Amino acid sequence: MEAAQSAEISTSYQRVLLKVSGEALMGPDGYGIHPLTLRRIAEDIAEVHRTGVQVCLVIGGGNIFRGVSGAAEGLDRTGADHMGMLATVINALAVQNALEQIDIPTRVQSAISMESICEPYIRRRAVRHMEKGRVVIFAAGTGNPFFTTDTAATLRAVEMSCDAILKGTQVDGVYSDDPHKVPDATRYDHLTYLDVISRDLAVMDASAISLARDNRIPVVVFSIHEPGNFAQVLQGKGYFTVIDDGERKRD
Repeated sequence: MEAAQSAEISTSYQRVLLKVSGEALMGPDGYGIHPLTLRRIAEDIAEVHRTGVQVCLVIGGGNIFRGVSGAAEGLDRTGADHMGMLATVINALAVQNALEQIDIPTRVQSAISMESICEPYIRRRAVRHMEKGRVVIFAAGTGNPFFTTDTAATLRAVEMSCDAILKGTQVDGVYSDDPHKVPDATRYDHLTYLDVISRDLAVMDASAISLARDNRIPVVVFSIHEPGNFAQVLQGKGYFTVIDDGERKRD
């Protein structure tokens, strides 16, 4: 597919948060972390980092354990969510290792204290790390059960004063239905926060979208599976969906 701009996007972002699902790390496997996929995602992050954009990340844990799924199987929801938080720490450490192997300085901060393997989450320290040119990975969600990693990503983006949230997904934007299951699903170039909530689009949960709306942080949804797409989208190129307050110019 020939690259083309799908919606207007700022190309002057100085600090962004990248949200990646745990499933993205599985690659062609059905579980866990696929080493080649991990390396490729790390290289995509490094490409953006080397342009001077400050980058922080939140990574889901669905490739290892999902709290909601565990609760559906009879586990206590609070305990299941804590297990899911630990899965995000495993993924964060894996991405940290992959980044450092290609000479990108990285810090992992966890919302659940585990100081023998990573830093506790401290907002001012995280900001300082980014100002010094380090990639910061936020692990363990918000540290509380019943909140998704999408909500954690939006919360951290607000706390870090990020210019945008970049959500890397399995597809190249937001669709009316799962395009893998509904071939004629409508793809959107531009949506408002209220569009996402009123149409019950499954790109992010309502808490995350509401928090982004309240703080006027745009959410840009793109495919994490296209090599180099993270940098391309930040340049306003390729295919993506912009979610914002609707005041930006539409095509």
